[in-house]
Amino acid sequence: MYLPLKLARRYLFGKKSTNAINLISGISIFGLTVGSAALVIILSVFNGFESLLSGLYNPFYADIQVTPQAGKTLDIDSTLVQELKVDERILGHSICIEDLALFQYESVQEVGILKGVDKQFKNVTRLDTALLYGDFQLSRNGIITGVIGSGLRNKLALQINQSLTPLSTFTILKKPKQGREYNQQAIYPAGVFSTDSEADYTYLISEYATASRLFEKPGQFSSIELNVSEDSNPDQIKVDYEAKYPELAFKTRYEQDEIFLRILNIEKWIAFLIASLTLVLIAFNLVGSLWMIVLEKQKDYAILKSIGYQKKQIFLTVLLKGLLMCTVGLILGFSFALLFAMAQQSIGFISIPDGLMISSYPIKLRISDFIIVAITVYLIGALGSSLPALRASRISANVNVH
Repeated sequence: MYLPLKLARRYLFGKKSTNAINLISGISIFGLTVGSAALVIILSVFNGFESLLSGLYNPFYADIQVTPQAGKTLDIDSTLVQELKVDERILGHSICIEDLALFQYESVQEVGILKGVDKQFKNVTRLDTALLYGDFQLSRNGIITGVIGSGLRNKLALQINQSLTPLSTFTILKKPKQGREYNQQAIYPAGVFSTDSEADYTYLISEYATASRLFEKPGQFSSIELNVSEDSNPDQIKVDYEAKYPELAFKTRYEQDEIFLRILNIEKWIAFLIASLTLVLIAFNLVGSLWMIVLEKQKDYAILKSIGYQKKQIFLTVLLKGLLMCTVGLILGFSFALLFAMAQQSIGFISIPDGLMISSYPIKLRISDFIIVAITVYLIGALGSSLPALRASRISANVNVH
């Protein structure tokens, strides 16, 4: 066995002359155990929330959304549409167009987004399952209707059951015609949807023909929403079509709602950083333990130097002892984290306050998190062990060994 490692193991597990050193070493290992377990559990809980939220079906988003790479709209490509129809992996598609619009209900005005969709939209996105009131109707008896987000409806103080007052929709013309600077259309809200997302506060959805006429962009699309079969991989479909249509961007459901998940991911690593800083404080016990061992064993180091042991080897001996303490702490910490995760997944003993869709904190273990935590603990341990190791390497061979 490598001699510095053998000595480090002997100093760690061997009997010390002072009980205080044993106590401080035990406290150091206990702190590393708690710290490493806490880091794994923190990351695993955030993983659980991320999996839960990404797995929820937001009815506003389709499995894949196709948008122009540049600009707001493109002409509808008949070749692409035909290919989507014959692709067995795609169950349906909906052609949509959207842009900013001004909505006015009685005396209240609000800027939002008018989205024109075809009849397949509710089947592709299943937005009809998110209706709070009314029906998913784009037209009724020749009257133009639509569905509005709950947040936008509240801002406009709109009465959904009031059929006499329409929602006036205005779109600005880029090229005014005969003194007219905007297009206007009365749309009667037929329903209110709620998806618990930003769409609730911005969108009014009506038929494609009405929206394309208001925007003066007939035969163009802002997006094509795709519904993918359950046994198909959206990521693979995205790769296949991006190679054929480089002028188009294909976004999976995750990518369409990535801002919220990105914020959750940022919070995850901020929490990890805070816990790591706490682990740095715990590492001071490690420094104290090693420092006392260096003082106790300085005669041993003097003897080792007198028989040809180099400064570098003494430095490595103390450093490796610190890393061995980190290893013991990691093994115990990882074991506790595994037991905690299994108990939480099976029993759910740490509950969430009432009112949420789940009763206990979700947790999901990932091998990558264990690797990250191990690197973090070893890095902190190496930095904490370096100072006592440097002190030990400077002990003179002339120290009185009697």
